[in-house]
Amino acid sequence: MHAHLPLRLARTAAFAAVCVTLAAFAHVLGGGSAPAPWIAGLGLAGVAGLGLALCGRERSTPTINLVLVGAQLGLHELFAGDGGTYVSVHGHGGQGLGVSAGMLLTHLTATLITGLWLARGEAALWSLLRRAGRRLMLLRPVAAPAAPPIVPIVRTRVVPLQPDFRHSVARRGPPLPA
Repeated sequence: MHAHLPLRLARTAAFAAVCVTLAAFAHVLGGGSAPAPWIAGLGLAGVAGLGLALCGRERSTPTINLVLVGAQLGLHELFAGDGGTYVSVHGHGGQGLGVSAGMLLTHLTATLITGLWLARGEAALWSLLRRAGRRLMLLRPVAAPAAPPIVPIVRTRVVPLQPDFRHSVARRGPPLPA
């Protein structure tokens, strides 16, 4: 089953909002600073673009979790890169993803929570759509059966016998063999 644009946009919005909100919360919980609104918006746009590209059909739990791990890593780098606290708090000074154990643990926890939540929601949504589709198929008006062909009614008239012929017997048949 494939999703059309309105359903894709709704699923993308849910995915991006949950992912970015939990990533920002986990980032703050792990010891980082809260991301600026424009940075959170940039992260939301990036995750929404990724989600829109991937939400054309139903996705499995491992696929959702794999995409979430990548999104969490990207969001961590985005959230950690704002201002002077980038090097001092996170220790990123040129090493890329040099993170503390607390930051790594909170991002992975956010990934696990988000993955489970979205995978359950994905399964529930597609189950609901399948059930609604089956029900709509049952409610669809069935074409009326074709009318049976019209059989012409043949009316015959019984002609009464003439009184002279009433007692006559006609025994006409095939000729006898010679």
